[in-house]
Amino acid sequence: MTTLDRAGIEARLPHRGAMCLIDEVVDWNPQRIVCASSNHRSPTHPLRDADGLGPAIAIEYAAQAMALHVALSVGEAATGADGRLPAGALVSVRNMTLRAGRLDRIGGPLSIEAEIVSGDASNALYAMRVTGDGHEWLTGRAAVVLDRAAFRAGGGRSR
Repeated sequence: MTTLDRAGIEARLPHRGAMCLIDEVVDWNPQRIVCASSNHRSPTHPLRDADGLGPAIAIEYAAQAMALHVALSVGEAATGADGRLPAGALVSVRNMTLRAGRLDRIGGPLSIEAEIVSGDASNALYAMRVTGDGHEWLTGRAAVVLDRAAFRAGGGRSR
């Protein structure tokens, strides 16, 4: 499938400006997305603290990749009047392994991958992976609720 630049990404995510962490969609298909980003080294990164950019921030990169995957997969049919998808929610992260002390010390760009393991119109389970400089920095799985109204109606539990 086609790639997507920063403008196309911001048109599909609720994140704007510096909070949009994905720079480019390198490749995607109905099962998987591969994104790239280099802003993890920025001294003005919005999630950076006094010590730098902690490794758990890789989860936010992966979550944005998952949101892009959903947006690209469902297309315009499920978007609102503003062209955006209704907000989903990351409800759990499991089997997560973090291997970086700080993301801002990774010299090259990050590669962010998300692959759908299972799901339906209201929720999905993704495998996620963040790599850079020839190393794997994050692996794990994330459960995402795509239909927040169904999530609230179910008492906060996905079905």
